[in-house]
Amino acid sequence: MRAFLGNIFGGLLKLVFDLVSKMGTEPEYFSFYAMAIIITTIIFKFILLPISLHQSKSTKKMNELQPKIKEIQNKYKNDPQTQQAKMMEVYKENNYNPMSGCLILLIQLPIILAFFAALRDPITYVFKSKSVYEAISKNFLWIPNLEEPDPYLWGLPLLAAITTYLQTILMTANIQADPQTQASQKGMNIFMPIFIFWAAKSFPAGLALYWVIGNLFQIIQQLIINRSLGQIKEDLK
Repeated sequence: MRAFLGNIFGGLLKLVFDLVSKMGTEPEYFSFYAMAIIITTIIFKFILLPISLHQSKSTKKMNELQPKIKEIQNKYKNDPQTQQAKMMEVYKENNYNPMSGCLILLIQLPIILAFFAALRDPITYVFKSKSVYEAISKNFLWIPNLEEPDPYLWGLPLLAAITTYLQTILMTANIQADPQTQASQKGMNIFMPIFIFWAAKSFPAGLALYWVIGNLFQIIQQLIINRSLGQIKEDLK
């Protein structure tokens, strides 16, 4: 599956690269390959946009049901079977699938891994030729070669960590949960940026560039969604 999707997204990256390389003279500090990664990442995010919007709607629905769920949990805290049955009744009455969030992540995961595969092995999945790949410029601003890790920790690794933190904060801003879940979420909000920073300083800079651009897209998208949800709440008052 990863190889199949990797060839699809690799083909998309190659198509974009061929198009941008026809623009004219290649900028000295901004290779056509870097442009292709940025543009393809944005296209990729637009492809996943319906799934992301569905996930946001699912989160909104869960927040609306949270008071009822909490009431059931408190009322039947000593009767787990009845508690589960009552919760399922609430889900059914409101046409909500509690597994929808997990299903959305499962759909996105192989696609994301395939895109990672294409960027980690561009000779196999993108250019299909070692000589062609070695002949192209792969620089991006301060980075001489996107095939190698960013030489500066304050560059893409730090940007990847910061944008990951901002994205997770925005995504959880409207989620209502019990104190234990909130504590776990706060821990994850700290762990994920640290993990991404560690990964970005070791992986090819092209992958870090993809991650940063993808995060920026998600941040803008989430800001719009959060603002829309806030406006809806104001209108309901």
